[in-house]
Amino acid sequence: TLFNWLADPIIDARCLDLFAGSGALGLESLSRGAKQVVMVEKSATACRALREHIQTLSTVAAQIIQADVVDYLQQQNSGSAYDIVFMDPPYGQGLVARCITLLATNNWLRTGALVYLEAESSLKELPLGDRWLLKRSKTAGQVGYHLAVYCGPSQSAG
Repeated sequence: TLFNWLADPIIDARCLDLFAGSGALGLESLSRGAKQVVMVEKSATACRALREHIQTLSTVAAQIIQADVVDYLQQQNSGSAYDIVFMDPPYGQGLVARCITLLATNNWLRTGALVYLEAESSLKELPLGDRWLLKRSKTAGQVGYHLAVYCGPSQSAG
């Protein structure tokens, strides 16, 4: 479903895979034409496995960063903004709201960027705020799947 939603936008996209885990979303984005993917994962074991996968694939388009995602996003992004972000945080920890806010305020996203996120289906309303437009949503069992568009920085008055 996700890659059907992203069929055209994935071509030549710069992708950020947060809470990367096995790296399935980031690696699949490369196989479907993404230009680059940066995968952020806290687990040292998962990062080792990701590095092995990338070495096996002989790709230079993927980068692994071992870090806590919230700590990573609290930094101002000094590189190019991302076109697509994948986010599948652990459930029940309030990470969706924190990460969405940090992505929008610390220059991680270009205007029009797509953020695919998975959250517990009990989270009935996503904490997106006025910088976001929810494009698609679907629920399957305990999981909600969502695609949101970043509409750009808020315009401050005066």
